[in-house]
Amino acid sequence: METVTGYVEHIIYRNEENGYTVFNLAGDDGEVTCVGTFLYIGEGELMELSGDYVNHNVYGTQLKVTSHEVKEPEDVVSIERYLGSGAIKGLGAALAGRVVRKFKGDTFRVIEEEPERLVEVKGISERKAREIAEQVEEKKDMRKAMIFLQKYGISNALSAKIYQHYGQKVYEVLEGNPYQIAEHVPGVGFKTADEIAARVGIHMDSDYRIRSGLFHTLLQAVNEGHVYLPQRILLHRTSQLLGVEVQEMEKFVMDLCVDRKVVIKEINEEIRVYPSQYYYLELNTAKMLHDLNISCEMSETAIEQRLRKVEEHAELSLDETQRQAVIGAVKHGLFVLTGGPGTGKTTTINTMIHFFESEGMDILLAAPTGRAAKRMTEATGFEAQTIHRLLEVNGNPEEEGGVSGFMRNRENPLESDVIIIDEMSMVDLNLMHALLSAIVVGTRLILVGDVNQLPSVGPGSVLKDIISSDCFPVVKLTKIFRQAGESDIVINAHRINAGEPVSLDNKGSRDFFFLKRDDANVIISVIITLIQKKLPGYVKALPSDIQVMTPMRKGLLGVERLNTILQQYLNPPEKQKTEKEFGDRIFRVGDKVMQIKNNYQLEWEVCTKYGMTVEKGVGIFNGDMGIVKEINLYTEHLKVEYDEKRVVEYPFQLLEELELAYAITIHKSQGSEYPAVIIPLLPGPRLLYNRNLLYTAVTRAKKCVTIVGSESTFQEMIRNENEQKRYTSLNQCIRDF
Repeated sequence: METVTGYVEHIIYRNEENGYTVFNLAGDDGEVTCVGTFLYIGEGELMELSGDYVNHNVYGTQLKVTSHEVKEPEDVVSIERYLGSGAIKGLGAALAGRVVRKFKGDTFRVIEEEPERLVEVKGISERKAREIAEQVEEKKDMRKAMIFLQKYGISNALSAKIYQHYGQKVYEVLEGNPYQIAEHVPGVGFKTADEIAARVGIHMDSDYRIRSGLFHTLLQAVNEGHVYLPQRILLHRTSQLLGVEVQEMEKFVMDLCVDRKVVIKEINEEIRVYPSQYYYLELNTAKMLHDLNISCEMSETAIEQRLRKVEEHAELSLDETQRQAVIGAVKHGLFVLTGGPGTGKTTTINTMIHFFESEGMDILLAAPTGRAAKRMTEATGFEAQTIHRLLEVNGNPEEEGGVSGFMRNRENPLESDVIIIDEMSMVDLNLMHALLSAIVVGTRLILVGDVNQLPSVGPGSVLKDIISSDCFPVVKLTKIFRQAGESDIVINAHRINAGEPVSLDNKGSRDFFFLKRDDANVIISVIITLIQKKLPGYVKALPSDIQVMTPMRKGLLGVERLNTILQQYLNPPEKQKTEKEFGDRIFRVGDKVMQIKNNYQLEWEVCTKYGMTVEKGVGIFNGDMGIVKEINLYTEHLKVEYDEKRVVEYPFQLLEELELAYAITIHKSQGSEYPAVIIPLLPGPRLLYNRNLLYTAVTRAKKCVTIVGSESTFQEMIRNENEQKRYTSLNQCIRDF
């Protein structure tokens, strides 16, 4: 361990988010390059650093700092050097020299206690004197606050966020009501605030704690997909979280209502508690859906005549249900088309597009994910885009009810006659509200999806609620067409959905296989063989295009264990492959990864092979999958290439938003389609292992499904109709209108 003292001469690189800094330190023995994490650092600071010298293969010898202390400049030379370093804005080297020559060793005392005396120095006005004093005081205050926060076990990065938000009020916040930190500071949750509160000495039954715990529980329910919770469930869950009796908490629900954080409604003798934002999102969504639901003046006979011409011209052939779907879409401002795989949704959409095109109408196509939009483009021949790109994302729409983060909204609506949205089962309440806000009355909105798929990852059951409201025209396609009828994937998907048994003898099947295995390690071994040797040639795809999908995150066949093992076999460590350890994960160049939360600020760009940028944009979303292309340990960045050659540069502190994706949960597969899908299956929790989940998994495969595991578990999932209940009320809101 080495200890050096010197001045921060020049900051080469600084990441304000995590404090990682590379800088030159000028000491008695010359200049040394230092690297480390510093909550606060400025050029000209006098610092004492401890650490070890390391030899970087590109940047040479560096001091890797493990601890540091900012020293107050004491001698005249140190004071002048600090003030003239640029650390204090408006005070350059020459002016700093004049200040120090005037006040000598008393300079800091004068600045702090008698700042008005600085006007005695030529070139300093009263205003500049105040600014200099304020900056010196602020830097001193910030250091003190950091020490205070760290006393309660708060990390450097979190301390910086808290101080940034509260400034000098941080002391009263922490000692009065630390639970408000969870509401005000991004990235701080209830559990962190609760830990801080315990260290500060706040009691378990504190009013602040109970109110915060109730609201936290409600927001956790939103993360599970609910829009509200029955009060009895809210109280029970919060009681388990806080270790406080239910009867002691009831009055605090009303307090949250008075503070307008929640809305309480009694419907059918059930008391429902909504986070206010989601109550009004549902209400406004229902209103906008009703507004769009207007009728077209064109007669059905005229529509049928034109439709026949379109069919002849485009060489399309519709059955009666498909024809009724096209007529319904033409006649109504809002129309829903639903149906399972192989039932002709694509043909119906294509006919709608040709019809509207023949009428000279402008048409926009969109889907919730990049993969779903790409599939829509390939199926229709018309360009489709993600809903986020359609609405021109420019901020974080989740913060303000789903609208403010989009360029397209009520004031700047979409300019189109017809908008068709595919994979509607994936669209959550936030996104639906944002979409409707950007559509003017008179625009036709056609919603397409499979209502039997899993619901959206985000809150709400939008498609299901719209259909179950019985207030809008809906056509459900059920007939399986001949070509699709030759696929065992399609046939078995419909059998699963109908609760009928599926034959697993593999006889005569070309695209649906069941390999009976009962041991988790044997199953994993079979998966590796399938990906490396069997399936790529069979489906004519790369190993990276073959997707393992599992019901669980934890357990012997959960995502976490599978990814660790599959990474070792499919992308083993090599000398030329840089890797980065982050928490319990290792990221390696060549890894298949997934973004696991919406990030509306992340920038992406598409470049030519010569490095020229041809397109730029913002926003990478939950479920987007890509490949790690580069890891730079010096600048602490990792590059991922997503679909459509979009490249994103992640600073290391954002790696919590990425995880390996050799295996993903079935929930995360929504809206995607893969050449081949492998589903490992051993017994699991009945609530999760249901028909809905199995149906979604099987319908993700384009050319081949291989299920490896227990036959009894497979058949039991078909019989299990119990879906995890979502507490939503959009259908009720629609009916109320």
